[in-house]
Amino acid sequence: MKALTRYCDNGEFGGYHYIDMPVPECGPDDVIIRLKAAAICGADMKHWYADLEGKNTSKTLNSIRGHEFAGVIVKVGENVTDWKVGQRVVSDNAGKACGKCPACERGDFMLCEHKTGLGLDNNYQAFGGTGGFTKYAKIPGGILKLHPHAIWEIPDGVKYEEAAVLDPIANSYKAIAQQSSFLPGQDVVVFGTGPLGLFAVQVARIMGAVNIVMVGLQDDVETRFPIAREVGATHCVNGSIEDVVKRCTEICGRDNLGLVVECSGANIALKQSLEMLRPNGEVVRVGMGFKPLEFSINNITEWNKSIIGHQAYDSTSWRECIRLLASGAINVQPMITHRLGLSQWKEGFTAMANKSAVKCIFHYDEPDKDEKAYGEGDYPDDYDFE
Repeated sequence: MKALTRYCDNGEFGGYHYIDMPVPECGPDDVIIRLKAAAICGADMKHWYADLEGKNTSKTLNSIRGHEFAGVIVKVGENVTDWKVGQRVVSDNAGKACGKCPACERGDFMLCEHKTGLGLDNNYQAFGGTGGFTKYAKIPGGILKLHPHAIWEIPDGVKYEEAAVLDPIANSYKAIAQQSSFLPGQDVVVFGTGPLGLFAVQVARIMGAVNIVMVGLQDDVETRFPIAREVGATHCVNGSIEDVVKRCTEICGRDNLGLVVECSGANIALKQSLEMLRPNGEVVRVGMGFKPLEFSINNITEWNKSIIGHQAYDSTSWRECIRLLASGAINVQPMITHRLGLSQWKEGFTAMANKSAVKCIFHYDEPDKDEKAYGEGDYPDDYDFE
């Protein structure tokens, strides 16, 4: 099977290669999925940017990429009783966790310091887990024993491509619904127009926010601002030409803004978030940046403001988000701007980089060389791509 893989040494960025890989073998406790949809995430993009610089010459296979994926089970191991061939499932990308640390004790397997994610940086040779940018993915039996909700069944009426993006939906849900003190009737400002920001807009809408302000830049105006308004933003602020703090304060008023969801990772966005918040307000920092802060954060002490770090989700996030998606409360379709065969992976990454894409979904489009290794049966895709 063809697979989009990453080559690297010592955790460096970059090194994508589209190569032939062996079909994964199903052990007695494993589950094999035939991939039907896999989405590009921002975590994939950082390696794309580095790869464009041509600095990675590693010969070491690190991982099959793609951690936002959904598909149909085509093989289960002899010891597996909870899953059966033909079930439509989505992975939460958990591949390995220690099961012993305080995070694992709480069921926060994605916060285990020893975790390994499927489709992320999962030393292929040592771990053997696979990702979604290929034909077949193996869900290791070890994680299923520790974390039975490493995969979830997709409800009837939910498309594979919609289920594949439950990762960012669940991230945004946890950031607002589980980590913040937000109350219906308050206002929310969201920095960052990517999927995390756009799903945060939707969660804020569902939870009863009055004003939902999306803050982006000039290159978001054409594609992403209209989508933000379609999914629930009441206002869009262009940080390239507007005074962000002044404009958000005008829209929300000083007393109503108790929550800012910062999804961009930009230092200036964190600074502006703190400046616009009312006393006792909260910033949930979802985005990641890699530069040291160049401003004081004494404001959080002076006015009892909080910066809450956010990472990933738990089973509660997934359970509720699956229900919201199935009910139609979460709208994914406006955000899927590109649907491409995996062989067109460079086109998809380019579209994400120039922001003409919000979510790009891949399907496996290579001719069969394995004569359907797992006897898939008749499991149609969401769409006829012919």
